[in-house]
Order: sequence, then structure tokens, then C-alpha cells
Amino acid sequence: MTDLVERYLNAWNATDPDARTAAVAALWTEDGTYTDPLADVSGHEAIAAVIAGAQQMFPGMVFTPGELYDAHHDIARFTWHLGPQGGEPVVTGFDVAELAEDGRLRKVLGFLDKVPAV
Repeated sequence: MTDLVERYLNAWNATDPDARTAAVAALWTEDGTYTDPLADVSGHEAIAAVIAGAQQMFPGMVFTPGELYDAHHDIARFTWHLGPQGGEPVVTGFDVAELAEDGRLRKVLGFLDKVPAV
């Protein structure tokens, strides 16, 4: 699981639709799920669409790892930031991931800790 966060954030940063689709397929099981306050989806196509939607909401922003990473058994938790490259994050979050036996993500539960005021 040591490179899980890096691969996960690379998928969220993939702006090319084909690269994003490939990254999602490599990371998630076919029936994998992603749930956060704004989405509750299942399957590669839906997860890739959620990522594309986040990129549209925050154009030019990048996801970077946060300070926390912890894992045991088939569960990992980690924090992340979203903001301009090298700048202050405008969004921060905390995700919990459950891995399948093959090492891919079975389930991701996302929490938003800091979001911009509307």
C-alpha cells in the first residue's frame, strides 16, 4: 500500500480522459465504489466521471498528498490537498480506502475537511 496514495492522486490529476480511464481501471475493482458528500458511484466509468467533474469545478488545481497516511490489514486512511501547484490548498480532505485481495481499491469513502465558501 505504500504507493497507493501516489497512484490514487495521479488518477485524480489525470486530465487526459484516456489516461484517467486507464488509471481508474488500474486502481479500482470493476465494481469498486467511491462515496463522498457530493457523489456515491460504482464502477470505472462513474468514478472517472466524478474525477472529471472535480477537475471541471477546480480547473488547473492539483491534488497533492496531505500529512496523514496510515494502513492496516486491507484498510488505508490518508489526507490530501487540492489547490494551485505549489500554493495554498483551497480544499482538503480525508479518505478511507478498502482494498480487494488483488490490491485494487474496492471502496473509497471521502470526507471534505475544508471547502471554499460559496
